[in-house]
Amino acid sequence: MSVRVLNKQMDSLNKSNNLNSPGLPEMHMKAQVLGATLPECFYRRALANPDFDFYFSKSNGNWRPMNYKSALDFVFKAMAGLKKLGFKRNDKIVIFAENREEWILTDYAAQWMGGATAAIYTTSTPEQIEYVLNESDALIAFVSSEAMLKKISDLKSLKCLRHIIAWDAVHDKKVPEGVKFISRDEFLAQRMEIDEAEELLKLVRPDDLAVLLYTSGTTGEPKGVQISHHNLVCNLKMFVEAMPSLQSGLVTISFLPLSHIYERSIHNLMVAIGLKVYFAESMEKLIENIAEVRPEVMTAVPRIFEKMYARVNERIKSAPWLRRKIFYLAQAIGQKTFDYRYRGENLPLTWELLFGLADAVVFKKIRAITGGRAKLFISGGAPISVDILNFFFRSGFTILEGYGISETCILSVNRVEKFKFGTVGRPFPSTQIKIAEDGEILVKGPQVMRGYYKRPDADREAFTADGWYRTGDIGEIDLEGFLKITDRKKELIITAGGKNIPPQPIENALKKDSLVESACVIGDTRKYISVLIVPNWEVAKSWGAARGLDWKSLQEAAQSQVLKERFRSNIESLNKDLPKYSTLKDFRLVDKPFAIETGELTPTLKLKRRIIQEKYKDLIDSMYPSEEITS
Repeated sequence: MSVRVLNKQMDSLNKSNNLNSPGLPEMHMKAQVLGATLPECFYRRALANPDFDFYFSKSNGNWRPMNYKSALDFVFKAMAGLKKLGFKRNDKIVIFAENREEWILTDYAAQWMGGATAAIYTTSTPEQIEYVLNESDALIAFVSSEAMLKKISDLKSLKCLRHIIAWDAVHDKKVPEGVKFISRDEFLAQRMEIDEAEELLKLVRPDDLAVLLYTSGTTGEPKGVQISHHNLVCNLKMFVEAMPSLQSGLVTISFLPLSHIYERSIHNLMVAIGLKVYFAESMEKLIENIAEVRPEVMTAVPRIFEKMYARVNERIKSAPWLRRKIFYLAQAIGQKTFDYRYRGENLPLTWELLFGLADAVVFKKIRAITGGRAKLFISGGAPISVDILNFFFRSGFTILEGYGISETCILSVNRVEKFKFGTVGRPFPSTQIKIAEDGEILVKGPQVMRGYYKRPDADREAFTADGWYRTGDIGEIDLEGFLKITDRKKELIITAGGKNIPPQPIENALKKDSLVESACVIGDTRKYISVLIVPNWEVAKSWGAARGLDWKSLQEAAQSQVLKERFRSNIESLNKDLPKYSTLKDFRLVDKPFAIETGELTPTLKLKRRIIQEKYKDLIDSMYPSEEITS
């Protein structure tokens, strides 16, 4: 599309929305650019800022930019490719790829055509891949690479899939019987004209299905969550109002899977308001990429912050005596200034000077972990320790917790101007939240899904008779309206004695120890509580070396009586702060990390408790030698 055509389109848009009015507030400007559907939001931003570089991908060691004009060109080509394959309203595509620019742009193309997108996690097993392909009724699948294509190529029982498009060049083009392989160049060979694209855009309705999101299946068979344009755009507008500091041009990095509602919702927001989005090369290179990109805004899950926190503490423990003393003094100064700032009060001059000194000597170095420009981080997916939130707040950047699940998009978030650590903030306007008699969080709101795909039985279970969605989370609302999540209803441990114990607070307390990589509390239907612990191999190796122990592997370290005694001492200390019925009576060390690839973690790094308990049944049973498990 030429710049002349883009400018003409933008002039028309400005007149209809009065975007050029003098003195128009930035937040109102962003709200005006948002449309009624996701492709309209993208189109408006592309018309408003055609030459703005908003996507960055690593290629041959350099970050390659993409502006909105190029992105829109890709979308129009993808639409022509879809049309050629017979794609029409209400059809579905599946995307099986890592986060990259083609991911979300192909998503927009399918939605612009009146269809919807399902997605498959890159860590999915062949059985899970086949399940989503069949259950979603997808006609076309997009894969990123030969590795992703290979995971589909041997599947035998695909019902609807007819075409597979690979974005990267592949040598082995083998596909399942009845499916045709199409290269990127062939798929993008033509381009839809702007007039036809605009006519199609008018046909996309807010209530149309935009996203078919499959749950991670932590508590059962995955279900297809039907999310409309209305659900997602309402959520975008809620976020724009709640986060006025999210201004166009801020730098962020995308690494959480776009297959998940958390990253998908935030990513659409970033595109719509014009953030600069850098795609991390991989989880393995995330820390390296963060140092290069130096993000100002970032969304993450608690495990990322836990690892950052553990890294700082481990460095301090091994630092010389004087450096440790300076660090702890800076922490004390930070705590004092934190108290003022947390209450929203101005710092007295003396404490402002002291904090400035502590910042220059200590806190600046902590911020350097994220590149030194961090302004705002948003954490979701699971609860995060208040100690970690306090630590980073004292160090100069804020982590705000939010809350939402696949079926509801994002429901609440702490705001920069008003937040409370240990909570997920106040609900967005027009979002209703109440607590059921058993403690379950019930919600209503325009961002709540329209139901499960082909699962009316699941809909009846998910909603109350008067239309409240049952989140499956346990929580409470304080007097100021802040929501606190205490645990998952289905993850609550009910002991043989009838005690209800939320495992996550205990696990989070254990993970404050830098030697702990992961922890999974056990005890459902058992007489007492125990825990599986995965040691942090890098920390354990250094800890052992300092004591003359030359462990060669995590397996060797996990067998060490010295390390076991170290964990036993830590658990005994933790037990002093727990009610007697929830104290940990025993533990076992697991000699392999919990991982997405091996099935113990979801793509957002949450524990798959059922899988862990099945996989480590013998190890768990050894903690209950004389117990007959109650049913």
